[in-house]
Amino acid sequence: MALETYSMIMPRAIYSGKDALKNLKTITAGAKKVAVFTDEGILSTGLVDMPLAELERAGVETVVLSDLPPEPTYSQVQMLVDQFKASKADLIVAVGGGSAMDTAKLASLLATEHYTVKDLLDDPGLAVKTVRTCLIPTTAGTGSEATPNAIVAVPEKALKIGIVNPSMVPDYVILDAEMVRGLPRKIAAATGVDAMAHAIECFTSNKANPFSDTFALEAFDMILNNIEKACDDPDALDAKNQMQIAAFYAGVAITCSGTTAVHALSYPLGGKYHIAHGVSNAMLLVPVMKFNEPAIRSKLAAAYDRVVHGEKTCSTEEEKSAWVVKRMGDIVKHLDIPTSLAEFNVSIHDLDALVDAGMQVTRLLVNNMREVTPEDARQIYLQVLPH
Repeated sequence: MALETYSMIMPRAIYSGKDALKNLKTITAGAKKVAVFTDEGILSTGLVDMPLAELERAGVETVVLSDLPPEPTYSQVQMLVDQFKASKADLIVAVGGGSAMDTAKLASLLATEHYTVKDLLDDPGLAVKTVRTCLIPTTAGTGSEATPNAIVAVPEKALKIGIVNPSMVPDYVILDAEMVRGLPRKIAAATGVDAMAHAIECFTSNKANPFSDTFALEAFDMILNNIEKACDDPDALDAKNQMQIAAFYAGVAITCSGTTAVHALSYPLGGKYHIAHGVSNAMLLVPVMKFNEPAIRSKLAAAYDRVVHGEKTCSTEEEKSAWVVKRMGDIVKHLDIPTSLAEFNVSIHDLDALVDAGMQVTRLLVNNMREVTPEDARQIYLQVLPH
């Protein structure tokens, strides 16, 4: 059933292409102090040096906040938010992957004393933005730089939970290929497949609409035709920039539509077992798409028509749909992303807990065009569990 009304929220300005980082000078005009959100991993690569050099040229005072673990809990995010509040910075620049950007977005709402990250878990609509944000992704994947979403781990529920507030859409975005040039292949692969999941899930979501379809389909086309080169060749800057733009487009599609059962069922894997978000999505992508296929066949066929630029060998909807699902599986395989939970010490004994936790993610399960029952979820998880 098509949505009768739909909307789109976008950042105020997006800069991409050669020397996009130089736009920091314009963005920081009028700011007295900039808080740079990142994490120790990104800091150790030297990637933050490039934005910091631009901020220095702009003559603005900076403070770097990097005490953030991968896949942080809401209390770990709150600790960084508290450091930000103490800094009295009046502009936020985030340099990193999804966790750093999500934390920065939450900080932009939490500069006041009125509420905490935990309060927003209970009521995301409480907060309003009080500090401008500029997001500089160092992966081509999460799409956080386009969305009103922030994901935090909630240990007591063994889940990762999304806080959604429209004012978290950033003010500025910089997509500079130099920021992803040295990305390790393993991270480039996992985050790239995350973006691929965003694109195809939003395109096949119950909430899909003309706005989301435009961005989701373009993103899916760009990803399928660039992801392998972008991950395999460190110097393929054009393919890397295409992936950055595609990841941003897929993020825009999330704001207009929404992800589906791939993301819903992957949240327990990140929340309880701390498996990287992109890896857990990559594992579940093909099993969920095969499950959904009867309900989304015409959409997958339309995706085939868009992404195949050479000779089109498939003629029926069924053939086209199967081709798209297989192509996604081939990409996951080519990029050497794990497809079994065996190496993460998740066993068949964890199945019931996974199903229970996955079925709680109703915010996303309602978007799935084919209804997912607990038994369906069980069969999907069984495909990635060792037994």
